[in-house]
Amino acid sequence: MTRAICVIPARMASSRFPGKPLAKMLGLPLILHVWHRCRLFVGFERVVVATCDKEILEVARAAGAEAVMTAPTHERATDRVQEAIAQLRLGLAEDDLVVMVQGDEALMSPALAEMIVTTYERDRPAVVNLGSRLMRDEDHDDINTVKVVADPNDRVLYFSRAPIPSRARVKAVPMYQQTGVMGFAAAFLDRFSALPQTPLEIIESVDMLRVLEHGLPISLVRTDRETIGVDTPADLARAENMLRGDPVTERYLHAR
Repeated sequence: MTRAICVIPARMASSRFPGKPLAKMLGLPLILHVWHRCRLFVGFERVVVATCDKEILEVARAAGAEAVMTAPTHERATDRVQEAIAQLRLGLAEDDLVVMVQGDEALMSPALAEMIVTTYERDRPAVVNLGSRLMRDEDHDDINTVKVVADPNDRVLYFSRAPIPSRARVKAVPMYQQTGVMGFAAAFLDRFSALPQTPLEIIESVDMLRVLEHGLPISLVRTDRETIGVDTPADLARAENMLRGDPVTERYLHAR
């Protein structure tokens, strides 16, 4: 049976929203919403917060979360996850699964985690990335939102901060954003961290372009569930409003 480990990378030094992991929604820090929502999925053997900031470490551990300190030099969340897995010394097999859920994915849910794990166990791709449907044209146009396009077999073609596919000729196009929810074969996570950064990765500031530019495939898991990666205070307010009506929230917020 495949072992599935969830790692939640988080840091205080966000350029657009410094300190966002500890910003509160419904009275609970963002990072703890993400941790609670991940640990509700019974298929994860462990759920670990990985951070380079003592403040996040202390908040996570005070809430009962497993948390590890990582180097402050990582530019990409995937590299932080790779270090955390190495520190934990879990003895993972090459085809065991490491799921990265970025610490700003406020609407992560057990159902989305199950989609990643199920796709991985069925197809065994080296990398699987969740793509959620965009409901608003303004999100499609927002450079803070990373868009993704894939072929008919859900093999990722490209990620961009530009609105892809274009709505210039056809207004009703399929619009999906790349979420910070990704699954890696354990052996590939080590391989990815050893690959040099690539030009388009740097231009778009999207680390999964490193995979594509090295000629390696990524499988896309599509969902019509709306997700929010919190990048700004406005995103935080929007996510908080959505959490109020989300049934997953009730499973942990008032059960602590």
